[in-house]
Amino acid sequence: MEAAIILVFVMGYLAITLEHSIKIDKLIPALVMMAICWALVALGLDDFQQWFDSSKHALLDGFGGLDHEEKTHLMEETLLHHLGKTSEILVFLLGAMTIVEIIDYFDGFSTIKNFIKTKKKTKILWIFSILAFILSAIIDNLTATIVLISILQKIVKDRDTRIWFAGLIIIAANAGGAWSPIGDVTTTMLWIGKKVTTGHLIGYLFIPSLLCMAVPSLIASFLPAFKGELEVEETEEKRKSKFGSTMLYLGLGAIVFVPIFKMVTHLPPYVGMMLSLGVVAIFAEIYSSSKFSMTEYHAEESDAHSHHSPVHYSLSKIELPSILFFLGILMAVAALESLGILFGFATSLQETMPQLGTEMHSGGVSDLVVLLLGIGSAVIDNVPLVAASLGMFSEPLDHELWHFIAFSAGTGGSMLIIGSAAGVVAMGMEKIDFFWYLKKISWLALIGFLVGSAAFMVTRTMI
Repeated sequence: MEAAIILVFVMGYLAITLEHSIKIDKLIPALVMMAICWALVALGLDDFQQWFDSSKHALLDGFGGLDHEEKTHLMEETLLHHLGKTSEILVFLLGAMTIVEIIDYFDGFSTIKNFIKTKKKTKILWIFSILAFILSAIIDNLTATIVLISILQKIVKDRDTRIWFAGLIIIAANAGGAWSPIGDVTTTMLWIGKKVTTGHLIGYLFIPSLLCMAVPSLIASFLPAFKGELEVEETEEKRKSKFGSTMLYLGLGAIVFVPIFKMVTHLPPYVGMMLSLGVVAIFAEIYSSSKFSMTEYHAEESDAHSHHSPVHYSLSKIELPSILFFLGILMAVAALESLGILFGFATSLQETMPQLGTEMHSGGVSDLVVLLLGIGSAVIDNVPLVAASLGMFSEPLDHELWHFIAFSAGTGGSMLIIGSAAGVVAMGMEKIDFFWYLKKISWLALIGFLVGSAAFMVTRTMI
């Protein structure tokens, strides 16, 4: 049965990667794959001899000896646990996306757009790469990608040119997210799991992450796609609202407030995001001159600004297919994790991989294994891989292993467009083809990943 579940996952994964070839939206195979995987888990429950306890990040003792009712109860609890954890991410994303759409409703991104005066492609590339690197560390790599691609769509009109910039934004956003405890889901997991502290995380990973962003951007600046200047239409855009700048700063400030709220209250990030959304929504309603009635609904998008509240309009613009795709893919991976398949994969790597790299002095874990974890995070979601590593290794707080895992899992996902949340969102927003990214961007991401990893191996002894 385990083989059947893995086969379903592989087939679903292939359907996602071949989305543009088979003309089926990626959310469909993701949802079908999730449902079938858990159905097979339920049908073959009595035959499974191991179960992974996600709350303790370890295999459950004596699972094979439990009766059917106990196993069923455990499966239901595990499913609810994973749904809860996945929902935390989805609700967080819904809040962040809505705030971004509210900013866009007031045309707030024109404020940043107006700062970019140059038409030279290489300068624009560096501006967006640096912005992605910094913003992702503050507001997380996913939100930074949404914001910057939204701005990019207003500056670069030609889609074929724009997707090149989007590819480098993905690399820079993932690199920026790796050195901040709130910049990426996996670093947040390690931070919450008391494996890394903020000071040491920045100390270990800032330089490797900076190189992971800078080297691909430097190489890309010599590519033909970034030569010359942009063709910009000189038409004056009419501002939708005089409150654009205010809403931009308010919206970004509200997102930055989320980790502060978490540190003060110790509540999950989505609670703070909902508070931030509520505050932004209040100001949006105050600044909006529209009249809104809950009993009236006007479908005409051209009349949206006159008949809808800003919040209602912004919610209607959210990429719901991306949210459903996240639900499907994360819950499907959760099925593999629950059966201990991912845990077994990581453990077998540790046991069978020859110690070819420089061994970490206390854990005896080869650097090569952690590098493979990074490469694996491009293929399989990095969240369960990091979750498995939390249960595998027992190194103390701020051991270099945890920081290397944070870097490897955070930046390795850039090598495939579906390997990171930033990539998936960019794929949805720009309809980027999987194989186009593989041919054009993946090699740049690989170089950045290897250079950053090498830098970490050199600089870690200095901390």
